[in-house]
Amino acid sequence: MTSRMSGPRIAALVLAAGASSRMRGSNKLLRAVQGVPMIERAVSAAVGSRCSQVVVVTGWQADLVQSTVRAVPAFSDASNVAIVHNARYAEGLASSIRCAVAAVADDAEAVLVQLADMPWLSSLDLNRLIDSFDPTAPSIVAPIRDGRRGNPVLWPRRHFAALTALQGDSGARELLLQLASEVRTVPFETDAIFADVDTSEDLAMAQAPRPLR
Repeated sequence: MTSRMSGPRIAALVLAAGASSRMRGSNKLLRAVQGVPMIERAVSAAVGSRCSQVVVVTGWQADLVQSTVRAVPAFSDASNVAIVHNARYAEGLASSIRCAVAAVADDAEAVLVQLADMPWLSSLDLNRLIDSFDPTAPSIVAPIRDGRRGNPVLWPRRHFAALTALQGDSGARELLLQLASEVRTVPFETDAIFADVDTSEDLAMAQAPRPLR
């Protein structure tokens, strides 16, 4: 297990429940990007970060996703990873956020909502957001590049109730807009905060090395 410096207790919520509806019947999270399944990339980034807890939410093809997660080398060395199943994943992304927040430890000061289909995010990226979180004056923390906000987003505990009240498939996007005055943005120099994989075309493009940083 990766050693963690003392600091705020933040849980990474790896959302991996979607039905990959635009991938033509294939579970995109089990597909490899440069030889590594996307779900493995996401879990490895979360486990390797300074997050005190990692919650992986499964849904569609839960058994396959879970078995892939359990085979991740970083998973076997970690004692802070929980896998929870969202039986209502078909209701949309918000249902997975609700499921994940319900599994967060009582002492968590914030959660980092991480989409599992963003294969280029690294532990360093997650740690940069964690470093920007001040538990004495907790704000929402989001990455930004060229004026455009990306993912993942860190949410302080005071917003947990609002996160668990979300509905639909837009996740916390609308809530983030409503709370824009409370958002602290962190400049990034990488497209990893935008790059996700939704289609076979996206997957094909992701196979080629490209200057994301």
